[in-house]
Amino acid sequence: MLTVLLVDDEPLVRAGLRAVLEAQPDIEVVGEAADGAAVIPLVRRLRPDVVAMDVRMPLMDGIEATRTVLRTVPDPPKIIVVTTFENDEYVYGALRAGADGFLLKRARPAEIVHAVRLVAEGDSLLFPAAVRQLAASYGENDGSAEGRAALERAALTEREGDVLRLVARGLSNAEIAARLVVGTETVKSHVSSVLAKLGARDRTQAVIAAYESGFVSPGG
Repeated sequence: MLTVLLVDDEPLVRAGLRAVLEAQPDIEVVGEAADGAAVIPLVRRLRPDVVAMDVRMPLMDGIEATRTVLRTVPDPPKIIVVTTFENDEYVYGALRAGADGFLLKRARPAEIVHAVRLVAEGDSLLFPAAVRQLAASYGENDGSAEGRAALERAALTEREGDVLRLVARGLSNAEIAARLVVGTETVKSHVSSVLAKLGARDRTQAVIAAYESGFVSPGG
């Protein structure tokens, strides 16, 4: 059974998400919270597989709650930030903090279920065009000094750099393999190496790192 914790200061949003998710035979909503400040004890007690986290809450927002969960909880859950507006500085902040992706509150029920299952399986809920737009709006267009230094320390090979650029464009492993004329397993190996070298939790974090360093241009 896939377990989910809902965190949103709007009771109607929580009720809607619960109804959608619990209509699935393999998903259980194990708890709810109205603010990010309540997340840590609930995560420790309930051990959910996925946290659906609002980004704008009164006491502790989703950015700080995400950062705190990932820093303090052993074997932390996957985190999807739930937002009203995709082009939101809070969303970009949450992705930088380590969230596995984001979901719009107006998403269709099937999209919500798919998102929860996707991140639970270890994949990133990555929307390349949206992340690129967020990076262009809220990142540093020429890359931050810290980001550039981190990428230099990673010492990616030329092929790993090619793979990172294609990941940032949203290509799947199979599409990257076709583009580079290599096997899918080879691409998986390169992606794993890129994540390890960048210290990235998943593909979303790798893409954020690529933008933050200026290695990939949000405008291009």
